[in-house]
Amino acid sequence: MAAVSSDIDLFDRALLALRQRRAKGLGPVTFLIDRVAQDLSDRLATVLRRLDVAVDLGTPTDAVRCLLRKSDNVGVLVGAAGAAERPSGAGPAIVVDEERLPFADASLDLVVSALALHFVNDLPGTLIQIRRALRPDGLFLAALIGGDTLCELRRAFAAAESEIEGGVSPRVAPFADVRDMGMLLQRAGFALPVTDVDRLTVRYGDVFALMAELRRMAATNVLRERRRIPLRRATLMRMAEIYQERFADPDGRVRATFDIIWLSGWAPHESQQQPLRPGSARARLADALGTKEISGGEEAGR
Repeated sequence: MAAVSSDIDLFDRALLALRQRRAKGLGPVTFLIDRVAQDLSDRLATVLRRLDVAVDLGTPTDAVRCLLRKSDNVGVLVGAAGAAERPSGAGPAIVVDEERLPFADASLDLVVSALALHFVNDLPGTLIQIRRALRPDGLFLAALIGGDTLCELRRAFAAAESEIEGGVSPRVAPFADVRDMGMLLQRAGFALPVTDVDRLTVRYGDVFALMAELRRMAATNVLRERRRIPLRRATLMRMAEIYQERFADPDGRVRATFDIIWLSGWAPHESQQQPLRPGSARARLADALGTKEISGGEEAGR
């Protein structure tokens, strides 16, 4: 399959790989990926058909693969991730770049991905490649970080930098909105696209505990436009004060928001439900609403 080229270069993917290796060395924090893996398994359990060849794309642990290998409707499951997140556990695995997929057209029945695709520079291109790799009536099911994730940290950093340094630099990556993701699925050619959001609020003793967990989740700043000079201690301490003032509960613990955006779509197939042709309706909308139909050239009375 030919790769879809793009000039988008929002994330430093080499730095991301370094951060992923660091997270493994520190001892990864997996509560978020474990939750998503269980939800993904539950969603897939509602698909009442056999999916013979499946790929787990980019998921940073083997949590998804461990669950799906127990599923009766998933056949061969291949782990596919970057070198820093080399797939582990039993079963076949390959090292891939999520932006340049090696799969042949119409070769897969299922592609799943958990908490990986939000760091892809050209997400539209990756979705197109996934769509091409699926056989007709093949399924794509993924979860990625999006929406208002870490909005508290973003606001606290912005307020502190503006106050202490007279300007603001990007400290938290911008995340996609659920409506945007729905449109991307449609643009990529998926049939029956569905998106929804699962919001999780996690509480910490203080913002430093949150930042420590983000390092162990490989979720720290990998923006290419990030500020390259070290963070000033005065700015960091002021950020912590603002976070505590604005986002603490009565017991003193602080909140952090994680929005998980869920995506699903099917490779088109003639057996799928199709929209009705214009003019094929057998009932008038006006009759259903109990009102008078007004033609395009007729003005409504006042």
